[in-house]
Amino acid sequence: MNRWNYILVRLLQIVPTFFVIMFIVFLMIRLLPGDPASAILGDRATEEAVARINAQMGLDKPILVQFVIFIKNFFQGELGNSISYKIPVTTLILQRIPVTVFLTLYGAVVAVVLAVPLAFVAALRRNSLLDNVIRSVFQVGLSLPTFYIGLLLLTILGAQLNLFPIGGYGETFRDHLYHLFLPALTLGFNLSAVLMRTLRTSIIEVLTAEYVEFARAKGLTNRVVLIKHVLRNALISTITLLGLNIGALFGGAVITESVFAIPGVGRLMVDSIFGRDYATIQGLTLTFAILVSLVFLLTDLAYAQLDPRVEMM
Repeated sequence: MNRWNYILVRLLQIVPTFFVIMFIVFLMIRLLPGDPASAILGDRATEEAVARINAQMGLDKPILVQFVIFIKNFFQGELGNSISYKIPVTTLILQRIPVTVFLTLYGAVVAVVLAVPLAFVAALRRNSLLDNVIRSVFQVGLSLPTFYIGLLLLTILGAQLNLFPIGGYGETFRDHLYHLFLPALTLGFNLSAVLMRTLRTSIIEVLTAEYVEFARAKGLTNRVVLIKHVLRNALISTITLLGLNIGALFGGAVITESVFAIPGVGRLMVDSIFGRDYATIQGLTLTFAILVSLVFLLTDLAYAQLDPRVEMM
């Protein structure tokens, strides 16, 4: 099976998964306590007013009828209007999704930059003092929840030392890198610990492989052996693990954006849940599902590229 057919098949496989996610999200949101009408009216909520608004929003219809209407509107590109922001959900998501995607990719890059060189050092100096120190530091980071790491970085590097801003997004690309460094480090630190441990183990296994010894016997330099033979093969499992954890990074962005006051979809999700903004919650969840599915597809392609033995079938 060639690459394009493989991509087409994988995209088609996403469709039933996507429908299941749509139904689960649609149902779970309506099981939440409270309702949008009460959130809109606040202290002015009466039975008559709540019933009127529910009728206007179609929430008085049977749940299956609401779901059919939701599916129909979705394929027409209509996700409804945000209760809280009074604008179309599609417009609201398009305004904020670039911030969250940038932050997530930034966090992934930070994780890789931290994990790869330190995993090499730890593997090449296995069981040394340096190896134990590296693993201990990452073990501490792995044990701490994301929001706690964010609060520590915010307090020490942001508020006390004034090295980085404690919120915002900036205007230019350089501003984005500067403002989002602490949030990206918060997201990437936990992931870097997982990647480092996996990559270190893989490097140790690859270093004892016969083809590595054969490469050295041919007279190849240590640098060529480490990069072309050791790193390439050791990265296979790490790439897969990185792709699988992208979804966790998107989930972590929900908390991180709230801690650092970043105007992304993660913070929007939290505000929408408290505001019972059904349309926005549904739109955001479906957006996350699409992004994560595409990341899994790219991960499979990268895996096949690194390991020619893997056939696309």
